Amino acid sequence: MRRKPATVRIARWSATHPWSAIGLWVVFVALCLLLGGAAGTDRISDEESGVGESGRAGRITASGHFTEKPEENVLISAANGGKLDLATARKAAAELTGRMRALPEVESVGTALPAPDGTALLLPVTMTGDTETADTRVQPLLDASAATERAHEGLRIDQVGTGSTAKGLGDTLGEDFEKAELISLPLTLLILLVVFGAVIAAGVPVLLAVSCVGAAIGLSTLASHVLPETSAVGNVILLMGMAVGVDYSLFYLKREREERRKGASHLDAIEIAAETSGHTVVVSGTTVIVSMAGLYLAQEATFASLATGSIIVVAVAVLASLTVLPALLAKLGRWVDRPKVPLLWRLTMRSGESRLWPLMLRPALVRPVLTLVVSVGALLALALPALDMKLKQPGSDDLSRDIPVVQAMDRLTSAFPSEGTTHHVAVRAPAQRAGEVESALRALLGRTEGRRLFAHDRTPEIRVSADRRVHTVAVGTPYSPKSDGARDSLELLREWLPEALAPVRGAEGAVGGKVAQGIDFTGHLEDRMPWVVGFVLLLTFATMAVIFRSLAVALSAILLNLLSAAASFGVLVAVFQHTWAEDLLDFHSSGAVVSWLPLFLFVVLFGLSMDYHVFVVSRIREAALDGARVREAVRDGITRSAGVVTSAAIVMVAVFAIFGTLSMVEFKQLGVGLAAAILMDAVVIRIFVLPALMTALGRWNWWPGGLDAARRGRHAAGPSTTRPPQPDPSLAGSSTQV
Repeated sequence: MRRKPATVRIARWSATHPWSAIGLWVVFVALCLLLGGAAGTDRISDEESGVGESGRAGRITASGHFTEKPEENVLISAANGGKLDLATARKAAAELTGRMRALPEVESVGTALPAPDGTALLLPVTMTGDTETADTRVQPLLDASAATERAHEGLRIDQVGTGSTAKGLGDTLGEDFEKAELISLPLTLLILLVVFGAVIAAGVPVLLAVSCVGAAIGLSTLASHVLPETSAVGNVILLMGMAVGVDYSLFYLKREREERRKGASHLDAIEIAAETSGHTVVVSGTTVIVSMAGLYLAQEATFASLATGSIIVVAVAVLASLTVLPALLAKLGRWVDRPKVPLLWRLTMRSGESRLWPLMLRPALVRPVLTLVVSVGALLALALPALDMKLKQPGSDDLSRDIPVVQAMDRLTSAFPSEGTTHHVAVRAPAQRAGEVESALRALLGRTEGRRLFAHDRTPEIRVSADRRVHTVAVGTPYSPKSDGARDSLELLREWLPEALAPVRGAEGAVGGKVAQGIDFTGHLEDRMPWVVGFVLLLTFATMAVIFRSLAVALSAILLNLLSAAASFGVLVAVFQHTWAEDLLDFHSSGAVVSWLPLFLFVVLFGLSMDYHVFVVSRIREAALDGARVREAVRDGITRSAGVVTSAAIVMVAVFAIFGTLSMVEFKQLGVGLAAAILMDAVVIRIFVLPALMTALGRWNWWPGGLDAARRGRHAAGPSTTRPPQPDPSLAGSSTQV
C-alpha cells in the first residue's frame, strides 16, 4: 500500500493537533505583521521604475543629486466662478503670504501673478525638504490656505503642487479602498451565508482570507528590501488574497461537507477533502504562482513588485488551506454548521440532484460539436474589439473629475493654460570634461532654434551637478504630450544627442521626460510580452500535463484560457475605449487602455482561470477513474462541482466588481476586466465550451496515457478515501442523513 499524499498527512496532523496548528498559524501571521512593520517598506524610486532611454535619463539625473524643491501653486479665484475682484484677491494673497512664510515647511513665497484673462491669481510657494516626503509635510500649507479662504467670503482658494496633489490623490485612493474593504467583507460573508446556510461555515473562509492578506502584506514588506515595492502592491494583495483565500477554503469546506453528508466522520471527511480538494488547491495555487512568475520576464520593477506580492499571497492562501483550515474544521466539529439560517440551511442541504445543471449541460452533451462552434463563436465575437486596443500611460486626464484635487488642477489649467511639454536631456561624463559637455549641449540647443518642433519662448537653462559630472537641460516643445509633434521632436533630439556628444570622451547621454517615458514603456512591453506570454503558456502546459498525465487536457486548458482572456480584453476595450459606459462606471474615457494592464491582466486571468478548470477537470477525471464513460463523467463531474465553482465565481466577481467602483481608471479597468473574465470562464467556458469539447474528444481526452495506469495505481493504493460511512451527528435531522 502506497504512502498517503502529503496533503492528507498534513491535514491529519492538523486535525489531530488542532490547537498546535491554530497556534502556529496565529504566531506566523503575527510574526509576519510585526517583522514587516519593523522593517518598513522600500519603495520603488522613479529612476528604478524607468525603462529604455528615458529610464537611463532618469538614472543619470538621479546620480547628479540635484536638489529638487517641492513646489506648490495656490490659485485664488471667485467662489462662483465669475469675475474676480483683483483688489480683494491681492489682499487675500498678501495675508496668505504672511501665513505661509511663518511655516517651517515653507522656504519661500513668490509674487502673486494674475491670470491672462483676469479670472484668477496664482501664488507660487516653494517648500523645504525633498519631493519624496512633500505629501506628508504639506498639511500645514493646506490649513493656511483653508483659513485664508474662510476669512475672505466670495473667494475660492485651491492648492495644487508636488505635495498637495500627491496627498489629495493618496487620500482619495485610501478612502476608496477603505470603502471597498467595508463593502467586500460583508458582501463576501453574505454570499457564503447563502452557500453554506450557517454563520460559522460562512465566516471561516473570510477569516482565513483576511489572515492571509495580513500575513502577505507583512511578508511583501520584508521582500521589498530585495525587490523594491510599488504603492499598488497592497491593493493587489487585497484583491488576490480575498479572491483566492475564500476560493481555496470554499473548495475544501464544500468537499468536507459533501463527504459528511455521505456519512463520513469529521476526521474521515477532512482526509478525503485533503486528498481531493486539497490536491486541487495545491495545483491551482501552483498554476497561479507559475503565471505570476512570468511577470519577472517583463524586466520592469513595477511588474516584478506586483508579481512578488501576488505570489506571496497565493502561497500563503495555499498554506492556510492545507494546515489551519483542517485544524479549524476538526476543532469546530458539528459547530461549523451553527448557527443555522433556517431557510438557507434547508436549501443548501437539499437531497437529490439539482435539475438546473443537467438541463444547462444538455446541449453540450447531446450536440457537442454544434455547442462548441456556437459558444466559441460568441466568445470570439466578444474578443473582436481587442484587435483595436490602444495603450497609453495613465495621466491626469484619466482621473475622475469628482476628486477635489483634480477639480483644482482643472481650474489651474483653465486659468493658466500651458501648451506643450518638455524633453529632459541628461549627460554624464568625467568632471574634467564638463566644459566640453556644456559646449555640446549648447550646440544641441542651437540646432533646435528656428524649428517649429521646439518652443522658443525662453532660453533653456543647463544645470550642472555639484561634482560637475552630470548636466541636464529641459528642451520645450509647443505640442501636447500625445501629439505627433511631441513624438517627432523627441526622435530628433535622440538622433542629435549622440552626434553632439561624439567628441566628448566617456560621455553618456539620454533623452527622457513624460513623452519619452510613455513611448519607452509601451515599446518595452511590446518587446517583452512574447517572452512573458510564452513562459506562462509553456509552464502552465507542463504543469497541467504532469498533474493530469494528459497532453490533451493540458492543451485544451491553454486554449480555453486564451479564449476567455481574449474575450475579457474585448470587453475591456468596448467599455473603456468608448464613451457609452462613462456615466454607468463614473469615468472619463481617454480612448485607450492603461498600458500596464493587458500584460498584468493576462497573467492574473491565466492563473485564476485555472482554479475552476483544475477543480472541474479533477472531478471529471475522478468520475472517469471510477469507471464512468466520458459523457457520464463530464456530466457527473460538472454537476457535482457546479455549486462550489458557481459560489467561488460569485465571490470573485463580487470582489473584482467592487474595484470597478474606485476613482482611478486603471483600477476600474482591472476590476471590470477580471470580473468579466471570471464570469465568462465560470459560465460560458464551464457550462458550454469545456463539456462540449471533452464530450467531442471522448477517450482522446486522456491521450496519450489513458486512464488504465491511473486506475491500477488507484487500486494498488488501497481504500484511502473509501472508509465505511459513519453517521455524523452534526447533520442529524437533515433529509440527507445516512
